[in-house]
Amino acid sequence: RARLPGRLLMSDPTQRAESRRTSVPGSRPGRGIEKVKDFGEPRVGHDRHLGSGFTPKVAILSRMKPLMTIVLLGLIGALGYLGLAFILQRSVLFPRPAPPVRSPAEGRPDVEVTWVGSDRAVEAWYLSPMSAVTAGPAPVLVFTHGNGELIDYWLDEFEIVRSWGLGVLLVEYPGYGRSGGSPSEDSITRTMADAYDYLVSRPDVDPGRIVAYGRSVGGGAACALIRDRPVAALILESSFSSVRRMARRHGLFGPLVRDPFDNLSAVSEFEGPVLVTHGRSDRLIPPEHGEALAERAPSGELVLFDCGHNDCPRPWPEVRSFLVRNGIASEPSAAAPQGSPEVSLK
Repeated sequence: RARLPGRLLMSDPTQRAESRRTSVPGSRPGRGIEKVKDFGEPRVGHDRHLGSGFTPKVAILSRMKPLMTIVLLGLIGALGYLGLAFILQRSVLFPRPAPPVRSPAEGRPDVEVTWVGSDRAVEAWYLSPMSAVTAGPAPVLVFTHGNGELIDYWLDEFEIVRSWGLGVLLVEYPGYGRSGGSPSEDSITRTMADAYDYLVSRPDVDPGRIVAYGRSVGGGAACALIRDRPVAALILESSFSSVRRMARRHGLFGPLVRDPFDNLSAVSEFEGPVLVTHGRSDRLIPPEHGEALAERAPSGELVLFDCGHNDCPRPWPEVRSFLVRNGIASEPSAAAPQGSPEVSLK
């Protein structure tokens, strides 16, 4: 056959034989070119040569391992904290004190016990105004208390308000006291709306003079009411601008807050008058919250007291002045005895 230059035709038997007979110097006979000479470098030396290039990386990884462990443990701890905060936050926001054995409303003819909410499981007390100063449908103060309180604690506190000719509705939270359900922003919002509907259904209540009054966490309930129902005025005592803002002070990520109660947004959209009272030394809810609420409200006013959170005096003089100036109640009649809280109502 013809041969191409530089090529070996494997079909040529003579050349195949020569190829088999040719051996590489140093190789064992009979194995052709299958094995090349071992130039004396031991295999273990070859392994050391390859490993030497990876030694710095191994050292770096060894040094990083404790750091990676710390980061991993920190991440697990942070996730655990956030998880517990998400699960337990309602028990902190709504501690739900145990109710007294006997309800203070029992045996009180001037207290009407009613049940509100979608399933009529939440207790509310209507305290009628004193008959001596009431003429026609009366204005009503809808009061919502702090998170560590019950309506049981407030029955006697509003005697002075009733003496002005106002009715008072004390609304409990779901899951508090003798009430069924569980407290949350949604359940409280529904309860407040139903309590309002109960009030306006009464012929002895003036629907145009209903005032929402919230203390501390109760400010969230009061602000929930002004979003859903027409209210004549709003009073916020020692309340917060939002739970999210409060939570950030304690390291809780805002979006994880289950019940944000954005009071700041509510008052900014409320067209009625707003009275905000707060303690200058309040460490639980700093006064900056009250200042922000009063500033954001289109018709807001702020009264600061020299007190903390739970030791402030009842702001009855400021509340009464606020109600009078905004047409909820009027000044005492000239015929009223000196020192009498009697007022004449429009």
